[in-house]
Amino acid sequence: MFNRKPSALPTAAEALPGRETRPFPLAERHLVLDAPLEAAVPEGYQEAIFGLGCFWGAEEVFWKVPGVYSTSVGYAGGITPHPTYEEVCTGRTGHTEAVRVVYDPEQVSYADLVKVFFEVHDPTQGMRQGNDVGTQYRSAVYWTTPEQEAVARKLIEAYQPALTAAGYGDITTEVAPAPTYYYAEDVHQQYLYKVPNGYRCHAATGVPFPETA
Repeated sequence: MFNRKPSALPTAAEALPGRETRPFPLAERHLVLDAPLEAAVPEGYQEAIFGLGCFWGAEEVFWKVPGVYSTSVGYAGGITPHPTYEEVCTGRTGHTEAVRVVYDPEQVSYADLVKVFFEVHDPTQGMRQGNDVGTQYRSAVYWTTPEQEAVARKLIEAYQPALTAAGYGDITTEVAPAPTYYYAEDVHQQYLYKVPNGYRCHAATGVPFPETA
């Protein structure tokens, strides 16, 4: 049975108040890639933010991509400042579980990252991913440059016919400018490195991108 959670985003009046600063400490370095977790994007590198269901498995997917410098998990796209995991789980913050990816565009393109994003989850499920139900599991692409937005929208347009032909519905992925990204608690960072047999929730469609996309 699916957990019963709100299926609509909260209004500002309904959202939890949050706080002015992060209420928990965070490790300094990535446990797998040995890169700074919170450092500014290095010169020549770029940043991408995605939401694709439970962020544990999502982060693992991206840290394995050649050319990715660092990853982290956090909360994005909502209202409540500096939320906790427990608050996000109530559906009253408006945030989705997100992955921040810092990458070298000389080694991996943004288009390649977007293709990975779409191919490892089902972007047609709305406020849900697999057995995880609620607004925190919605699919999202938060672009950091106009070029990223153009790429994301072009790939959505190219991918939809393939999904439709395979019997899937419309892509529900939220495409929006990158909002404030709030880091999740340290226990969630690189969770599947710490707990190799931990929960992986993603139900990929198995529909590859058209070769021309």
